[in-house]
Amino acid sequence: MAKMRVAMQFGMGTSLRQADYTKAAVRALRDALWHNSLSLAEVFGFDKSDMIVDVEIGVQQPNAVDIAAVECVLPYGQGFVSVVHGGLDVPKPDGNGPTIIANAVVSVSFDMEPAESGKGVA
Repeated sequence: MAKMRVAMQFGMGTSLRQADYTKAAVRALRDALWHNSLSLAEVFGFDKSDMIVDVEIGVQQPNAVDIAAVECVLPYGQGFVSVVHGGLDVPKPDGNGPTIIANAVVSVSFDMEPAESGKGVA
């Protein structure tokens, strides 16, 4: 079997007032997930719990993100969250901390055999 990606979703989240990297990360993941309704599991004959959901969050301070809180957002599937340097910290005009912007990419995969013709999945 091979891990085969079947969908990608993208999102952005912010923490406008509290400079909270975890809140921005959670909002970015929700943005990516809640704009779509993927019925991929059923299309391929899998259960939703078979989905492999890889999440990558980009923020300026990756160590400030509570990964467990981000993982709790995933409604089903086997979730794997990583946080990397990215996103933006936008200084406020009054100098009272930054506005945090987080970016998320969600890759949905299944463990399946490639078709012999290379044009689909079996």
